[in-house]
This record gives sequence, C-alpha cells and structure tokens, in this order.
Amino acid sequence: MILVLLDTNAYLRLAKRIRPLLGVPFGQKEYLPTILKQVEDEVHKSARLKFSFPWFTDPELTAERLAKQIRLGKEERAQIEAAASVLRAHILADPQSYTTQGRSPPSPTDCFLLAFGQVRPAIVVTDDLGMHKLAGDFDIDIWHGHELLKKMLSARVIENDLVREIFAALENNGDLPRTWLEVKHSEFKKLFGPKA
Repeated sequence: MILVLLDTNAYLRLAKRIRPLLGVPFGQKEYLPTILKQVEDEVHKSARLKFSFPWFTDPELTAERLAKQIRLGKEERAQIEAAASVLRAHILADPQSYTTQGRSPPSPTDCFLLAFGQVRPAIVVTDDLGMHKLAGDFDIDIWHGHELLKKMLSARVIENDLVREIFAALENNGDLPRTWLEVKHSEFKKLFGPKA
C-alpha cells in the first residue's frame, strides 16, 4: 500500500465531489489517499478558506477526515519536524528561486507535509509549484492534483463525467490551476478532445 498525502489545496479541490476520497485504497499499487491534521487546522485557522469552502464542515466529510487522518507518534513527529526544518532552511537559503515562475515559498505546513513524504514515505499531492520545486530538490515523490485524478480515473474509481464536472467547477470558481489547464487536452484528451 502506498500512502497518498493530500495537501490543503488538493483536498479542497477534490473532496466535495469524490466521496469517499480518503482511506479507500485503489489501483494495482493500492494507493491510499489520506490527510494530516495540519490540513484540518489550516482550514479552521483561515477565515478566507472557511468562507470559500463552507462545505468543509459538512458532518459526513468531517467524520471521514477524522477517521482517516494519519496519527503520528512522538518519535515519528520529531523525525518529521527535523526533516521539515532542513527543508525550511533550504528555502531560506535561496528564497528567490521560490518566488519566480508562479511559485510561492512553501509554508511551514507545506514543509511538514513534504517531510512526512520523506520520513514515512508517501506521495504528496499538491498544486503548489513551490512545493513541487522543493520536492524536486530533495527527491520527494509528488503529484499534481490532476495526476491523482488521472490515476483514479484509470483505476475506475471515478467516471469520465465526474472528471469533466471537477474541471468545470474549478474553472467556474476561477480555481483551475495552470498545470491542470496544460494537461486538459493532453492527459485528458479522450474526455476533452485535442487542443483547438
């Protein structure tokens, strides 16, 4: 089984429409989508996220998150925090490379998630380009949200119509990441056709 750890933006883009999203293994490699408590905390601490995603507190989704969250022991948490501080120091040593090409510097929470991917190991799912750069610098397995969507589609966990619905909803909400737009007519060509 391979843990697939969703960051806040990946979870918020998919959880409302793919139910259940967490804790259900899929595919031959048995990918297991999950989240950490930090995702829960990040949304609850942000007035903007709570306003933009009122469905986050839906009792069914809350119960799913709480039941499928990864629990960390004291020793493992210390290991992850140590790895996260190395990642954070790496960003601070070269902040300029994390503020170009549409990137923003990974936050302490982002560093914790990537460090989890190093220690546990797990594949981290995010559309944050700064996190992708940092993961590349440290050889941490990372996917964009659309890659998770593609794997779920290939494993027949979700249907074509749902993929179209997710793309349309993100587009309508002004939340379709550039990386998703770039693959819409290549990776998902069977659904959306070739680029016009």
